[in-house]
Amino acid sequence: MGPMSVRTESSAAHRAGFACFVGRPNAGKSTLTNALVGTKVAITSNRPQTTRHTVRGIVHRPEAQLVLVDTPGLHKPRTLLGERLNDVVRTTWSEVDVIGFCLPADQKIGPGDRYIAAELADIKKTPKVAIVTKTDLVDSKALAAQLIAIDQLGQELGIEWAEIIPVSAVGDTQVALLADLLVPMLPESPPLYPEGDLTDEPEQVMVGELIREAALEGVRDELPHSIAVVVEEMLPREDRPADKPLLDIHANVYIERPSQKGIIIGPKGKRLKEVGTKSRKHIEALLGTPVFLDLHVKVAKDWQRDPKQLRKLGF
Repeated sequence: MGPMSVRTESSAAHRAGFACFVGRPNAGKSTLTNALVGTKVAITSNRPQTTRHTVRGIVHRPEAQLVLVDTPGLHKPRTLLGERLNDVVRTTWSEVDVIGFCLPADQKIGPGDRYIAAELADIKKTPKVAIVTKTDLVDSKALAAQLIAIDQLGQELGIEWAEIIPVSAVGDTQVALLADLLVPMLPESPPLYPEGDLTDEPEQVMVGELIREAALEGVRDELPHSIAVVVEEMLPREDRPADKPLLDIHANVYIERPSQKGIIIGPKGKRLKEVGTKSRKHIEALLGTPVFLDLHVKVAKDWQRDPKQLRKLGF
């Protein structure tokens, strides 16, 4: 860095653009998103939705605005829904300004990572940053080995990593640095969203996602994509004192076949109770208000293959 490259704040043009984090489930994407955006996700906007999964969070800085977009997980398609999701993913990847590929420090690069990396290699124009997450779980030797492995993965597949950066969202290590590295990859542009917006995903969609996450936990192998959640209504409970509000949320968990009902509900309804308790905690944290969650499991026959059902379930 010679003296030529020093720019004062005032003369630097404002940058704004979109980034998305990809990686297999559990690669630390959402923890990273929350660390970058700050934990409180304010939902203020009433802009119409253009895509199914939109903005997860917005990093506001005086000189830049980084908009984090969500993409559904990429997986080998087994159904119409799988193919449609993969198309959505590819479109999103080619439209964002930078892609962050998350790889956990504590796990060797596996077939799931390779599958995503091979898909990334096809998206030529978008800069790709390899982000090594969960660095707090390994020592420096293991971390160095992982950095080398990621470098080699890029060489094998012909991906030129714009950066390879280790972070620990838990220890907040390097998270600000990550934002520093992503910002210069954004185009010069005025802010795309007003200052108050942290995400523009409607509350209902986000609540549905939280319930779906909790419902899938531990049964992903048995029901990887056969769960859809529709939040039927969210209403403040009447007759509550102002300082003790309660939000009633009624949601249906849709599965494809009656045989899957037992998996979701569990013996004596134990599993569904856990799903309710877990997702309720997350929802309360998200909305900042106590919640009464009413969950029902319903069978929507073969919804993944039925375009009419897919539309109803928001795909």
